Amino acid sequence: MEFLSSMELFVEVAKAKGFRRAAETLGMPNSTLSRRIAELEKRVGVRLLHRSTRRVELTEAGQAYFRRCEGIVAEARVAHESLLELAERPSGVVRVSMPVDLAISYLAPAIQAFGERYPLIDFEMDLTSRRVDLVSDGFDCAIRMGAPPPTPSTLIARPIGLLPRYLYASPGYLQTAPPLHHPHDLAQHQCLVQAAVRQASQWTLSAGTETISVPVTGRYTANNVGMCQAMARLGMGIAVSAGPDAGDDLKTGRLQRVLPGWSVASIPVYAILESRLIPSRVRLFIDCISAHLRGHA
Repeated sequence: MEFLSSMELFVEVAKAKGFRRAAETLGMPNSTLSRRIAELEKRVGVRLLHRSTRRVELTEAGQAYFRRCEGIVAEARVAHESLLELAERPSGVVRVSMPVDLAISYLAPAIQAFGERYPLIDFEMDLTSRRVDLVSDGFDCAIRMGAPPPTPSTLIARPIGLLPRYLYASPGYLQTAPPLHHPHDLAQHQCLVQAAVRQASQWTLSAGTETISVPVTGRYTANNVGMCQAMARLGMGIAVSAGPDAGDDLKTGRLQRVLPGWSVASIPVYAILESRLIPSRVRLFIDCISAHLRGHA
């Protein structure tokens, strides 16, 4: 067990590329960690790390040893946590990065239900669409929307859901706007475009086997679906929405669906993982939100 523990310490140092950051992650003194790694090197009989005042790098032997140790340590953690799962008491912290719109509009109820079911699991949620480094930033997983994100060979993009999308506008906007019977009519309308910057945009709509891509324009561009939906409620144009909030607006009459026979291309959702060997608390969390997203689809 002591040998396996030393391998775990070595893996953390290799990932952090330094003793100080690894010691903070492990919650142990830097001097103790350095001594344990030195003892490991003495035991295996080779130098595993190049040490300097600025950084720590793996030797050639260290790289080969790290590749083996990483899998062994991950397997050991999964085996250990599977026992906790059998006891129905998975615990620890789930650190996840998620887009703001997806988290607020879709996942909050799933997170609530998951938290109630597993009271020993805590959460740290970073609500952002920025690309994060799962290893150096310390995340267990990242949830992302859209086309499959480019991932290094060390990461895995697991599809977990599809979000259907439709067009909505307020009754007040539709009373004074031009007729809207076919996707091509969108060219005569104010469309609320979701994008980071103003640019030529088009919406792809489908009805049965027919698919049409139409260019859209409008005075307002925003990089947030919630803002586009809020502007639609105010009668400022037509918005694409996939969130449950649109259903609430339909019930209250603040929005109504336009071109009801047509839908906008669905958005895929992915969980980005460092490895297929993930802690049980992370696997259970991803399974929970995947089931929740399937319910919306």
